[in-house]
Amino acid sequence: MELFLQTLVNGLLQSGIYALVASGLALAVGVVGIVNFAHGEYLMLGAFLAWAASSLLGLDPLLALPLVALAVFAVGALTYRTTIRHVLLAPELNQMLLTFGVSILLQNLALMLLGGNTRTVSTPYQASSLSLGGVSVGGPKAIAFALAALILAALYAVLYRTSLGRQMRAVAQNRRGAQLIGVNVDRVYLLAFAASCGLAAIAGTLVSVLLFASPAVGLVFALKAFAIIVMAGLGNLTGVLWAAVMLGVSEALVQTYVPGGGGWSDAVFFLMIFLALVGRSFRGAK
Repeated sequence: MELFLQTLVNGLLQSGIYALVASGLALAVGVVGIVNFAHGEYLMLGAFLAWAASSLLGLDPLLALPLVALAVFAVGALTYRTTIRHVLLAPELNQMLLTFGVSILLQNLALMLLGGNTRTVSTPYQASSLSLGGVSVGGPKAIAFALAALILAALYAVLYRTSLGRQMRAVAQNRRGAQLIGVNVDRVYLLAFAASCGLAAIAGTLVSVLLFASPAVGLVFALKAFAIIVMAGLGNLTGVLWAAVMLGVSEALVQTYVPGGGGWSDAVFFLMIFLALVGRSFRGAK
């Protein structure tokens, strides 16, 4: 029983990072209407900036988190101004090719400037843990989950309790109608896209503490974020939370109870995507 509870806790803690990454992607898809294949690279930028703040400036990555988020928010805003805004009315294939190109550009810039080696962050709480009723919770994982939960709560508060959030939801539902009532759609798109990049950078900061920073670190998390938003429904921010928990707990259960579970966990989330797509197609048929 203790092993089962430990597995559930591990999966739940991991789902916090997944939900944070997927919420940013869902924001870009739901509000801006663009599938950002470079989303994982903004996570990678956040991880490297957190590593740089720690190794070069001596700052704890978590203390540097606001600076990292603002820096990548600015990079996201620049990306929108220079590239994304020019393809919003173009065919979806053009949009996908553009963001895929941005992904390749950022990843190769990181390889050229920093090399392909992984960079790790050392913190005083790296090896800390807390035991609750026979269940052990790693200090960094607990901190990362708590921060992810707070940031997601703040995101939902902005979306449902502020004027900007109402504008974002209006644009997501009907761009032309929002324009007719005076909403500056281009400004909303810029803020939504930049915020999605900032959320990815926050997740990247947490990943640098839990794992490492490397040019390819964002790929795995981006794939899982795509799996989550497909399960939740494209742009469905509320469903993202439940889908992230499902994925995190499913992975933990497979890794614990299935022989060679590390390899099978990837098959699990692809199966979950398939089932979500099949379920959605049946609902559409009705």
